[in-house]
Amino acid sequence: MDKIVYKLGELFCGPGGIARGAELASLETDSAEFSIKHVWATDYHKDTCATYRANFFKNSEDRVIQEDIRKLDFQILKDLSEIDGLAFGFPCNDFSLVGEQKGTDGEYGPLYTYGSKALVEFQPKWFLAENVGGLASSNEGKAFVSILDSFRSCGYNLFPHLYKFEQYGVPQARHRIIIIGIRHDLNIDFKIPAPTKEIKTAKQALENIPDWATNQELTKQSPRVVDRLSYIKPGENAFTADIPAHLQLNVKGAKISQIYKKIDPDKPSYTVTGSGGGGTHMYHWEENRALTNRERARLQTFPDYHVFEGSKESVRRQIGMAVPVDGVRLIFESLLKCFADVSYPFIQPSFDVLRYDDDPSEIEVVKQRLIQEVSGSVNELL
Repeated sequence: MDKIVYKLGELFCGPGGIARGAELASLETDSAEFSIKHVWATDYHKDTCATYRANFFKNSEDRVIQEDIRKLDFQILKDLSEIDGLAFGFPCNDFSLVGEQKGTDGEYGPLYTYGSKALVEFQPKWFLAENVGGLASSNEGKAFVSILDSFRSCGYNLFPHLYKFEQYGVPQARHRIIIIGIRHDLNIDFKIPAPTKEIKTAKQALENIPDWATNQELTKQSPRVVDRLSYIKPGENAFTADIPAHLQLNVKGAKISQIYKKIDPDKPSYTVTGSGGGGTHMYHWEENRALTNRERARLQTFPDYHVFEGSKESVRRQIGMAVPVDGVRLIFESLLKCFADVSYPFIQPSFDVLRYDDDPSEIEVVKQRLIQEVSGSVNELL
């Protein structure tokens, strides 16, 4: 039986959510076995790179390059290995609906262009790019159009979709735009995998964490916070719960906030985040405490053997920035099926985009339609 292994390079690699999903993705047909193997990765964050090395490159640490992408010489990556696939979760800071949403006008927004640069340099057969749902509405939708047009102009047909990962068996309501690109000369189309309809609850996700699992440190909380949490029921937060006056927070306009919000054990959790002050750490439905980093990693579907390096707050940041392992694994397996010409249940993509070989005279028409679509989708994103 033939073994077809796609070599994967990764920019903005994070702690390995995409990488672990790629590693776990596999496909076996009557004639061949398909899999994905990491060959190099890069990120600017020291602890993140340490985490990636510890999990994927223990014996070849030089394959994880710690460097600001704006200063990185791509020849270093070329010297390590050519690639068949590229993955990059370009920074989301300027596209998140939670922030100022500066889009491509912000410090991080333009960094997607280094994904385009890598596509030109390496010409991989396929790529996977990831960002927050807020990407669709940044700069009145024009940022998303520009990003797609940039990737398309590198010679790729694009298949972007807003994935609601709780519909794919992930125990967390996490909505992310994933863009699959396939080099146009290969004449292969990607099909958006249909939701699995498997709903996994937060309680199911956090059961039976083994004693040997790392990153289980508890957050230190004052007696006042513990007292406040005792009045909050599952699914409630500090503003919706019936809390005595002396324990209430004096903050206006936060009625839908996730501050001191307890997880509902019978539903997927709300979105895991990587930063924030008091009250933003996610809270257990029964025990009056914040979740541990390992519990957050469980909600992100990292296996317990995946270790995170750095301080507790650094690990929290890494986990919150990651892509859910099980969700991206399913996407990678669907990609392998497309290359193997294996059918599977699929749905229509969220967005209608240009193909690489479309009539140039249609570009502006399709762009305007896309702007309308992404602007109209903003209410679906949270």
